[in-house]
Amino acid sequence: MELRLHNTRSGRKETFRPADPDRVTMYVCGPTVYGRVHIGNGRPAVVFDVLYRLLRVLYRDVAYVRNVTDIDDKINAAAQAGGEPISALAERFTRAYREDVLALGTLEPTVEPRATGHIAEIIAMIERLVERGHAYEADGHVLFHVPSDPDYGSLSHRSLEDMIDGARVEVAPYKRDPKDFVLWKPSGPELPGWDSPWGRGRPGWHIECSAMIKRHLGETIDIHGGGSDLTFPHHENEASQSRCANDADEYVRYWLHNGMLTLGQEKMSKSLGNIVTIHELLERHSGEVLRYALLSGQYRQQLAFSEDLLTQAASSLDRLYEALRGAGQTSADFTDLEASDYPADVLEALCDDLNTPRALAAMHALADAVHQTTDAAERTAIQRRLLAGGWLLGLLGDTVDAHFQRGSSLDADRIEALIEARNDARRNKDFRRADEIRDELAAAGIELEDSREGTRWKVRGT
Repeated sequence: MELRLHNTRSGRKETFRPADPDRVTMYVCGPTVYGRVHIGNGRPAVVFDVLYRLLRVLYRDVAYVRNVTDIDDKINAAAQAGGEPISALAERFTRAYREDVLALGTLEPTVEPRATGHIAEIIAMIERLVERGHAYEADGHVLFHVPSDPDYGSLSHRSLEDMIDGARVEVAPYKRDPKDFVLWKPSGPELPGWDSPWGRGRPGWHIECSAMIKRHLGETIDIHGGGSDLTFPHHENEASQSRCANDADEYVRYWLHNGMLTLGQEKMSKSLGNIVTIHELLERHSGEVLRYALLSGQYRQQLAFSEDLLTQAASSLDRLYEALRGAGQTSADFTDLEASDYPADVLEALCDDLNTPRALAAMHALADAVHQTTDAAERTAIQRRLLAGGWLLGLLGDTVDAHFQRGSSLDADRIEALIEARNDARRNKDFRRADEIRDELAAAGIELEDSREGTRWKVRGT
């Protein structure tokens, strides 16, 4: 099956063909760990997790690297403000990030490198850029000289006049050109630092990803992903310095960028103070509900995040789980199948530039088919396809009982026993007792639905 992905560099969908037919390499920018990440940071983790799952179905070997930026001025400032050692704060929020994205149903990446573990590679790359005339030392800093790269701007499609506007670069007197960006900066005794040919210092942000990619994936990779807010300056700078430092003709073959989450009319960001963290949301919603909500929009477009969106996601998940009653399995039982074993409509939608809204619609069509069939064998077969599609999307990882019981003070066995007692009371025309049991379940947050197939239950609000 042909996979087509929208390449930011070309601005169009392209047929994906890895450099090595048997191995795909993918790198995704991870967090800068100075606080709990917000749900907007969860979107690339989820989007590229779906792509990772899809690639694993289509190709024999997939190397997926998602980095952690654990050396940064924001980390330093947060640690100093809280009176905490910088390394301890970075470690604490690295663990928190991993917990949060695992709760969103993401698979572990192949490698999760940290910037501080690659200082030698960073210094070696900077030395090579200096030797080749693409970087220079000034006032204790080493800077990349943007005009030395004639292809600078080819990713973000910005003119030279536009490049300073909105860019996170410091306009300093020691720069040869205002667009030049820092590769290495000096560190005082109160800051993390490493010995280098330019004195004790620490790396700039952009060089970290270039060095980690070269170390773990090579000089040319197939896919580089991240949020659209990283296209410029981060990815533009990263691509430029890697082209100039490496011997390969190409750095990244397919650039993919997800759209931002918005609250109201504004992008969700810490700088605007309009964030809601994954950790906070998990206190009120399951990770699967959050994941469904993040997949409900096309990944390249902005997504308006709201409680209404989460309510819709929860209701949609309920409908999928309803179709799995009696299946006795979860999507975790459906890993590493052949491509032909996954539902074709779901797979085709994802192969069309990760069209998750279309894939979710195909999942609901399968759920409808489960309810429409009266043949037990056909029902089981459709449920298996539904679960296989769930694995592709990272959904349906709970048992049906666990999903509908979430948030209740009663366990599933107790709920089923009470439902059976209520059914007995109704058969015996003891409607008062039947109503008492319904009220007892309602007080525990359990809603009942009587249907031809029997009495179904769920936790109110799930």
